[in-house]
Amino acid sequence: MYPRIRNFREDKDLTQTEIAKLLGMSQTGYSKYETGENDIPTPILIALAKIHNTSIDYLLGLTDVQEPYPRAKK
Repeated sequence: MYPRIRNFREDKDLTQTEIAKLLGMSQTGYSKYETGENDIPTPILIALAKIHNTSIDYLLGLTDVQEPYPRAKK
């Protein structure tokens, strides 16, 4: 999982600081997610999936399909 979130960030030419700002957290906190030092909480996984337009399953390595699932209708 951790390489996938780093690869998405790097593919978009974003810094850890820029992603951390989008998530409302510190760069240090975000860095610990990329290195696997800290587990990623569900709300952060949801936000990362939205930022990178993918599914949580892809971020977690449960599928190799990058396309997101259709969003639920509210």
